[in-house]
Amino acid sequence: MTKADGPKGAILQRDKKTYAIVPRIPAGVISRDHLRALTEVVEKYDIPIVKITSGQRIALVGMPEEQILPIYEDLGMSEGKAVELCLHYVQACPGTEVCKFGVQDSLGFGIRLEEIFSSIEMPAKFKVGVSGCPFLCAESLVRDLGLIGKKSGWTLVFGGNSGRRVRQADVLAEDMDEKQAIALARKCIKYYVANAKPRERTGAFVDRIGIEDLKKGVL
Repeated sequence: MTKADGPKGAILQRDKKTYAIVPRIPAGVISRDHLRALTEVVEKYDIPIVKITSGQRIALVGMPEEQILPIYEDLGMSEGKAVELCLHYVQACPGTEVCKFGVQDSLGFGIRLEEIFSSIEMPAKFKVGVSGCPFLCAESLVRDLGLIGKKSGWTLVFGGNSGRRVRQADVLAEDMDEKQAIALARKCIKYYVANAKPRERTGAFVDRIGIEDLKKGVL
């Protein structure tokens, strides 16, 4: 999955003939209707591979280009971003919705964050992790932007990366309510967009400018 030259964000596969798509599933929560539509589409178009991704999405893999638009029409879902320079996904744990360890509503907050930031153009791909407790099931410390729920409120971290050069995100603020956390997240993204180099992920950006300069710019 290396090239995004097909329709609706489709990704050209290794065989140079077929494509993969990742329909948008905010915070990994899928409705019954969309789940039913996915099943029907897989059968109708004989899609050979259905893969749960690390970003809590469902990838449909192995379709020819001419099927992509009809598949999206049948699904009734928008496309998820996979290689574009923008927010790719918000990863969120169940939080207080169902988990006995949850102390903050990470699921609801994650969906809200995706709605707020999904349309912003970024210097590079951008991933968010929202964990409802310090167990960090949403991998917040290795995401570009991370929120960690504690009884006292939200902790915001920035600049994490789980790729070849693993980087733990830096803590910028703690004990915030949702409104305060959103405001700081906006400032972080605005500063990053204004000052990062093209295709520079947040981890490399923070390493280059220094965490103190980032704090001066957003706090």
